[in-house]
Amino acid sequence: MKLAEIQEICITQKKALSELQLGTERSLLSNLPDIKSHALAICGIRRCGKSTLLHQFINKLNRDFFYLNFDDFRLSSFTDNDYTLINKIISELKVKLLFFDEIQTAEKWELFVRTKLDEGFQILLTGSNSSLLSQDFGTTLTGRHITKELFTFSYNEYCNFFNIDKSAESLSDYIEKGGFPEYLKYCNTDILTQLQSDILFRDIAVKYKIRDTASLRQLFIYLLTNTSQLFSPSKLTGVSGIKSPTTVLEYISFFEASYLINILPCFAYSLKAQSLAPKKIYITDTGLIKTGAFSFTKNYGSLLENFVYNTIRRIEKSIYYFNSKKNECDFVIKSQANYKCIQVCWELNLDNQDREINGLLDAMEFFNVDEGEIITFNTEDIILTKNKKINVIPAWKWNYYAI
Repeated sequence: MKLAEIQEICITQKKALSELQLGTERSLLSNLPDIKSHALAICGIRRCGKSTLLHQFINKLNRDFFYLNFDDFRLSSFTDNDYTLINKIISELKVKLLFFDEIQTAEKWELFVRTKLDEGFQILLTGSNSSLLSQDFGTTLTGRHITKELFTFSYNEYCNFFNIDKSAESLSDYIEKGGFPEYLKYCNTDILTQLQSDILFRDIAVKYKIRDTASLRQLFIYLLTNTSQLFSPSKLTGVSGIKSPTTVLEYISFFEASYLINILPCFAYSLKAQSLAPKKIYITDTGLIKTGAFSFTKNYGSLLENFVYNTIRRIEKSIYYFNSKKNECDFVIKSQANYKCIQVCWELNLDNQDREINGLLDAMEFFNVDEGEIITFNTEDIILTKNKKINVIPAWKWNYYAI
């Protein structure tokens, strides 16, 4: 590329960034460190607000900065040789703060970032692939990066965005609409539809050289429609048109890496037993279900369970479901040596209370937990049984989402 071309791209991109509204302050903002010794990377699904968050952070720092978004068709011919041109622009600007958007699309970016760190620059990065959390950093940036995950708006942030109170009504709206900031601002479902297409075809099909994009899309639609359900690769071959269970698992790993889905394993002390047990699928944002799933009726229980999982996932890493062979508990959260057991149902009634309570009790007894929770849409109660205490909590009153 030519120096003038990159200069023009930098100017127009930074101007566009400066014209964006800073928007609702994200909860993660207060946890971002002002640090020069390590690159600060923000990872998350496309359009969740990563650039806006770092723009808010830079505004808080009140320093001039260099900005370049690599997810720009004008940079399609960019190669590692062009870093020399970027260095020249940075030198002329005389800034020490560098902000690179969608860094994972650039060649040998980790070597460039390491060099700039060694030269004393403060570096901010965003990426839309979870590989930035691990292998893409490789050995080049080991010990030289701090990575934070950003999700779409939480229920707290949703209420702050619309300046509304937590209630059964606002939670119902949140579960249906999800938390993508741009979609909430304009209420145009085309935004979510296009987002899914961009991730499936640009980020996955192109990157991993997948030709059968119809089966790729069909598999994702099936997962959207069956959120919160157990899945098996062999069953998914029949509904997606993909012949090999191994290929199904490969595609699912691509969905997970792009932050479209999360996979929940069954708890087991043996890693082998855990890997062999069926797993559950949860969608990263429930708004995607509305625009992508194929279903004539809404499964409110599954949507609520997906909401609860996403809420826990913002805070916790070690999450499982528990199967006692007789009953099932939706979530077991491990925090050091302690466990927390949570069951989810839309409502607790005579038809389901034995199943829901017994599933939770089995998990509580297995993990030696005295107090558990059943999260419902709008039912509140306390159940004392078998020397255990079960708090039945409406999801909109649930205090787990401190962020």
